[in-house]
Amino acid sequence: MGENTLIERLNEALGWELRAMNMYAHYAANIQGIHRLQLDPMFNEEATESLAHADVVRRAIVKLGGIPVTERNPHPIVHSTEFKEMLELSLETETKAAEVYGGIIVLLEEFGDQEMYDSIEQIYFAELRSLENLRLILA
Repeated sequence: MGENTLIERLNEALGWELRAMNMYAHYAANIQGIHRLQLDPMFNEEATESLAHADVVRRAIVKLGGIPVTERNPHPIVHSTEFKEMLELSLETETKAAEVYGGIIVLLEEFGDQEMYDSIEQIYFAELRSLENLRLILA
């Protein structure tokens, strides 16, 4: 496995993080009614977490000699004011992000950079926690 493959996968993850930041900020602004009390802070926290993840991924890409993407993943961000749809779409995004990071972890095991592995693994675990929280909310 070459550095180029790893850089491509990290850029894919970065694109999803940039998309997640936009999506969660959009949902935080548009959540209405009684659900706003709990979902607005949750969506804002997820947007902030995505920003932090994007920073870690960018630094990893640069460390490898790559150029971080500046465009979000093109998967559409669906506008909604319905809380359940927002949560379902969030679950979809977190599922995809977890899949991407799971693949990166495998590549990093082969690559042998323990520091990078540890930082990406922490992001992967955070994605899995978000996924589990969303599943429990939607149950």
